Amino acid sequence: MAGAGIAPSGTFTGYAAIGEREDLQDIIYDISPMDTPFMSNAGRGRASAVFHEWQTDELAAASASNAQVEGDDYGASTANATVRLGNYTQISAKAPRVTGTLRAVNTAGRRDELSYQIAKRGRELKRDIESALLGAQAATAGSAATSGARTLAGMACWLWDNQVQKDGGTAATTPAVTSGAPTTAPTSGSAATFVEADLKSIVKQCWDNGGNPTVIMAGSFNKQVASSFEGIGTQFRDVQPSEVMPGSIVGAADIYISDFGQHQIVANRFMPTDNVYALDMEYFEVAYLRPIQQEDLAKTGDSDRKLLIAEYTLCAKEPKSSGKIYNVTTS
Repeated sequence: MAGAGIAPSGTFTGYAAIGEREDLQDIIYDISPMDTPFMSNAGRGRASAVFHEWQTDELAAASASNAQVEGDDYGASTANATVRLGNYTQISAKAPRVTGTLRAVNTAGRRDELSYQIAKRGRELKRDIESALLGAQAATAGSAATSGARTLAGMACWLWDNQVQKDGGTAATTPAVTSGAPTTAPTSGSAATFVEADLKSIVKQCWDNGGNPTVIMAGSFNKQVASSFEGIGTQFRDVQPSEVMPGSIVGAADIYISDFGQHQIVANRFMPTDNVYALDMEYFEVAYLRPIQQEDLAKTGDSDRKLLIAEYTLCAKEPKSSGKIYNVTTS
């Protein structure tokens, strides 16, 4: 008689057996975030050159002393020229390449490895574009050199009119503008905590300049900071009773109501985490010289290649509509 917990003598077990089929699910799990709030809400435009330009204008300051003598004769009112702004188009690409063998074998979770890689790289490309649009990189004209790729000026470079600088010590700098484009990146000073007074200040600055920043965009840490502001009287979501379990506690604030209106607080995984943006989305557009497209690349051996490519830029139609709080702490 065999001892307790030991298979009887002569029993053939799975430890020695050959030929058991593998138990591999025919699904591939991927929780990589795909939401791109800025691209989803910005306008879509078309560029026709690698340097995309537009113009801004503004009215003269209002004057309460505009009182004229009856019967007076008038000269011409002073006219101001428009301001010409521009941004370079940036090329972003992914090039999946798969061998003929890998396309022929039986793979789990996908029928064709190349199709799977195309879909995966397409999602990656979309995330890259969101990161570039919201980044702090300066506009560069580029060159034919390997390291000379054109770059668009990201959001952090455009919001120089309305800003709250958190500089617990060292001062930060703002971009230099050349030919209407921000050609230097802003530099950070010493970080300080994002507080409610900063949000009130930046919304006021935008409103004073004619903007209506309905979207407050921040990274995960500062989204949570904003949820704790005292000015948010209630922390409720607009949901049907059936969507919230009994006893649920809603601890996130999606809406902030200021003296100048209602502002949606949006978390974005792909923006600089030391910035908080106050955006009037009416004045932002992604202008495409070449929209995201797929092209065949030449077959040079026993593999198949595709190219996913886009050429695009950020069009900040009127930078004064929006603003930023920068050099905020991120943890």
